[in-house]
Amino acid sequence: MTIRFPDPDPAILARREAILAGLAPLVAPEALVVSEDERRAFETDGLTAYRQMPLAVVLPSTTAEVAAVMAYCHANGVRVVPRGAGTSLAGGAIAQADAIILGVGKMTRVLDMDFANRTARVQSGITNLAISGAVSHEGFFYAPDPSSQLACTIAGNIAMNSGGAHCLKYGVTTNNLLGVTLVLNDGTVVEIGGQHLDSGGYDLLGLVCGSEGQLGIVTEATVRILRAAEGARPVLVGFSKVEDAGDCVAAIIAAGIIPVAIEYMDREAILITEDFAQAGYPRDAEAMLIIEVEGSDAECDAMLARIETIAQDFRPTSVRVSRSEAESAAIWKGRKSAFGATGRISDYICMDGTIPTGQLGPVLERIGAICAEKGLRVANVFHAGDGNLHPLILFDINRPGELQKAEAAGDEILKLCVEVGGCLTGEHGVGIEKRELMRFQYDQVDLEQQMRVKAVFDPDWMLNPAKVFPLDGRLAA
Repeated sequence: MTIRFPDPDPAILARREAILAGLAPLVAPEALVVSEDERRAFETDGLTAYRQMPLAVVLPSTTAEVAAVMAYCHANGVRVVPRGAGTSLAGGAIAQADAIILGVGKMTRVLDMDFANRTARVQSGITNLAISGAVSHEGFFYAPDPSSQLACTIAGNIAMNSGGAHCLKYGVTTNNLLGVTLVLNDGTVVEIGGQHLDSGGYDLLGLVCGSEGQLGIVTEATVRILRAAEGARPVLVGFSKVEDAGDCVAAIIAAGIIPVAIEYMDREAILITEDFAQAGYPRDAEAMLIIEVEGSDAECDAMLARIETIAQDFRPTSVRVSRSEAESAAIWKGRKSAFGATGRISDYICMDGTIPTGQLGPVLERIGAICAEKGLRVANVFHAGDGNLHPLILFDINRPGELQKAEAAGDEILKLCVEVGGCLTGEHGVGIEKRELMRFQYDQVDLEQQMRVKAVFDPDWMLNPAKVFPLDGRLAA
């Protein structure tokens, strides 16, 4: 399998110099990237197996500059691919030869902090972790925490509705987003939502969050900030069987306990990560859970005791409760660095699908079988509490046919997620990776309804046009 890109418009390619001349007055000279060497830094994103050189890259600093660029591109028929930090693992920010990249990487300011109302307004190029850094002096934090939070931008988080390890308790981006400034395809600037907890009328904010840059360019966001808990402690629980770990997760949730996070790692992931982070993970376990609770010392002790009691029914091989901040940091360093640690030893594709938590055991068994049938290894690292799977399919890009085998295994895994009652994506989005699989989850009527919504905002399919929907059978307004 090879993911296809649409053929570029030869008329746009022929007008490249004129288009660059038109863009030049709209932004600072250093914000227009035109040389081949400099554009190469933007030709791919986190899905590095695929790449396309953009027509040009524009890096505005303000909403007004974004609006001017969008108005120009609309008037001149130039497609636009929005980009945050380029950490998308589904190819959501990969360029097109006849499109400009519009990046928000220069838009990193905190515009307002309202601690009384627990909100912060930021430019969309700020990194996820920097929001927490900006409000931590008052004891607040921003809850969604993707593994790439040191690098990923709030713009990308909104585009893909990202989550993270702590989404079990605090929700994903849509649960922590109150408003956006959105620049439409023709340069019109609109405000959706705001500081209030809910807006009258249609839930347009819910429509924008997760729309993968296909409805407009988010330039500013108002997010919910929360008071940090008094403390938090994780416990590591090792199991001799994958099924026992999955069943333990289901039992904890069924008991009405909502930890801050329940993270799962299988034996392959444990060994890879422990070699890198040396976090004290149980090397003899077939599966491991990181279960974190928060509150006062007494609250943490009580909840951890309940969790340990439940875990005993599933024959754990080890149970280790963190006793210090340093130990907790080491445990999370291992989990947060799992993708990077895997990249040290192998090429891999990181999949992203969701399943009902009661299906964890049989689904994990089938994932192992799918990859073994193709002669591939798989390391499973994911948010077990809400069933958001992240199998890492390991392969060697230098061996002909291995990438295609890995992609085929990934397709089977995503189809499995749908078959058991889940869906194609949890927080990575569809991008180009899952575009053709959309027909497996949705029938043509469903797809046409979704495409009609896009066409209301973007009737000529000028915004991120190669993503999300199968390339054939697209609808205009």
